[in-house]
Amino acid sequence: MTKLTDTQIQILTAAAERDDRNLLPLPGSLRGGAAAKVVGALLSRGLIAETVTDDLAKADPAMNRIWRNDEDGRAILLHVSDAGLAAIGRGPEGSNEAAETDPAPKVRAPRAGTKQARMIEMLRAEAGATIGEIVTATGWQPHTVRGAFAGALKKKLGLEVTSEKVEGRGRVYRLPPA
Repeated sequence: MTKLTDTQIQILTAAAERDDRNLLPLPGSLRGGAAAKVVGALLSRGLIAETVTDDLAKADPAMNRIWRNDEDGRAILLHVSDAGLAAIGRGPEGSNEAAETDPAPKVRAPRAGTKQARMIEMLRAEAGATIGEIVTATGWQPHTVRGAFAGALKKKLGLEVTSEKVEGRGRVYRLPPA
């Protein structure tokens, strides 16, 4: 399923509940640059869409229904798209259809012979490995090893790194066997 922030979910849900599906007004705490950033992210992902009207009304913070005006002065509104409705688990036009889930993310495999592959091999060994041992084997700094745990192993490869304190060794990290 599409990953959304709590703020994005709140905005899309509120718009889905409105008869006109207008994204505005945004929550009172969301103003200025933060509002532009959230709206920009939703627009770029196709979860909302701009609609140009023939209305020449100015964007007014008090009314908070018009997002901006185009070069001709016409009002531009923001509406939740069908993709936006699906992202929050609602079908288009207010039906309560469940959103289709995205296929499982592709799991990447590390290249053989790299420092990352050596680190994974050490972590999969029955004894596991400490950060110091991985630093010695790879030549990386300790913060690089910790970053690799969180970034490359967990986020990119989908591996679950576990740790425990071992008497005489300190904190030992492990990966489940392949």
